[in-house]
Amino acid sequence: MVGEGVLHQCLQHPEVEAVLVVNRKPCGVVHPKLKEIIHVDFFDLSGIKDQLAGYNACYFCLGVSSVGMKEEQYYKLTYTLTLHFAETVSNVNPEMVFCYVSGAGTDSTEKGRSMWARVKGKTENDLMKMRFEKVYAFRPGFIKPIPGLKNVHSFYKYINWLFPLGRTIYPKGFCTLHELATAMINISLYGYAKQVIEGDDIIVLGKADYASSL
Repeated sequence: MVGEGVLHQCLQHPEVEAVLVVNRKPCGVVHPKLKEIIHVDFFDLSGIKDQLAGYNACYFCLGVSSVGMKEEQYYKLTYTLTLHFAETVSNVNPEMVFCYVSGAGTDSTEKGRSMWARVKGKTENDLMKMRFEKVYAFRPGFIKPIPGLKNVHSFYKYINWLFPLGRTIYPKGFCTLHELATAMINISLYGYAKQVIEGDDIIVLGKADYASSL
């Protein structure tokens, strides 16, 4: 859902010249800005490495749920895969901005009781040590989908009513997918004082007129 929303917003944004999507299966979108690489094994990118060069930013939206998953498998799919992909793109784009979609509650200390939060925290921490122009870790909570997109979990139609209430009571934990995607583009263009981007930062960065406030 997040990847589709970010792609949608990038294709609409006037400052985005070209978009490359690396997917396991076709995304089903056709656009003059868009190029797509279908690649099944994200643990071996040697065959497509040269095609990843020449880009200013990477928006890494891939992720899995930890529900019912043992730590070893979750670590492989969350930490190992992400760091391998990041290392590959950093080698061909060292001046790239890397945006990693993490999650609210991620544990930067890597020592908490929650397995997924520890793994996400280590992933964030080690990404920030890599050779990029800048790395930002986005930690959204509840994300309201963009209307009309297809990759939306069915349960959202039952819980979307929570968004206005949650946004009023606890705005840090509630953002729209439009805000998240716009925030990633804006942070690539203009930077930000923080590297860990919490929900309230996403709201600030996600404004269409963010540049005018600088």
